[in-house]
Amino acid sequence: MSESKILIINTGSSSIKMALMDMPSELLLAEGMAQRLGDAQAVLSWDIAGERQHLEMAGENHDGAMQLMLAALFCKVDKASIAAVGHRVVHGGERFIKPMLLDDAVIAGVESLSHLAPLHNPANLLGIRAAMHHLPAIPHIAVFDTAFHHAMPLHASLYAVPYHWYEQYGVRRYGFHGTSHHYVGQQAAGLLGREFSDCKLLTAHLGNGCSATAIAGGISVDTTMGMTPLEGLVMGTRSGDVDPGLHDFMVRQSGESLASITDTLNRQSGLLGLSGRSNDMRTLLDAAQSGDERASLAVDVFCYRLAKSLAALAVALGHVDAIVFTGGIGEHADIIRAKTVAQLAILGIALDAGRNSLHGKLSHGFISKVDAVTPVLVIATNEEKMIARYVCEVLHRDGVVS
Repeated sequence: MSESKILIINTGSSSIKMALMDMPSELLLAEGMAQRLGDAQAVLSWDIAGERQHLEMAGENHDGAMQLMLAALFCKVDKASIAAVGHRVVHGGERFIKPMLLDDAVIAGVESLSHLAPLHNPANLLGIRAAMHHLPAIPHIAVFDTAFHHAMPLHASLYAVPYHWYEQYGVRRYGFHGTSHHYVGQQAAGLLGREFSDCKLLTAHLGNGCSATAIAGGISVDTTMGMTPLEGLVMGTRSGDVDPGLHDFMVRQSGESLASITDTLNRQSGLLGLSGRSNDMRTLLDAAQSGDERASLAVDVFCYRLAKSLAALAVALGHVDAIVFTGGIGEHADIIRAKTVAQLAILGIALDAGRNSLHGKLSHGFISKVDAVTPVLVIATNEEKMIARYVCEVLHRDGVVS
């Protein structure tokens, strides 16, 4: 592929993130963000070739913010140099199992899956429509968070519920953070000096949202998130796994609605719920060090549940070639890595304290002891770079470019 620029767009309910990537060099040329859309405090920021821009845009909606963001970008970058736009879409269901060139049919398909991700897909579509309106002459490509997990075997993806729930309503485990897991898996294979398709890896994406994935043969064979991002690990404000009977119990005991209980499990649980203080791991680690018992408890539960899930995912692999930590917590919280790995002796893991304290910046990301049976790595995720790679693949696959 000749040199070209890929614009990556990630639209949330009140934000738009953009990144401009040169391909195939994978050099980040610019990154920007519009926040608090629809609010009087809405702001836009860009960092283009080291030059920072900041603009207040009170009350702007997604379309207006998109126009302002692109205008600011194209004051510095030639619009004609943009080869394509890659859009992050959270849920592809079973229909979209690879990145797709966007057209009316694909957009309608994404919209039809909004019931599976009501907080995410509608927002993603706002960004897609706005960007296609302002950049109609170039290809737009959707990259789905769920796609990397599509090949999970049925014994890993199905719930033990009436089978027609799956057939009729699509009830199954889809998994999320696929772009991140795929990226760090590929990077880990390179550091191990092996082909990605020949590696058996456990990857842990840890941030405000958290998930772990078992990767074998270059695909996800199991993961912790399920039909929704609420399943699995303890997260910033999400509970992760709970007894399914909890919902009915709390409705009866509290008098709150089912919707209210579900909202609490998504927005007021996890680290925030356990600690009563914060969903930010940095805050909790500082508080725990100062003697806050509930902050300490939240950290302990987080690490225990993570270790337990990683050990369980190892069942899907048979043996583990490496464990990879990524995401804001995974990359920067050495205490979390140490507390988690200390509970995984069954997998033959032992950290090198010095390497771990340097957050994996030395030894090419390895933080395990040299003689450890199972290597442990820290790899900074880069979903924008992975989306750009997907976009380039689609441009060639669909004959958009020669």
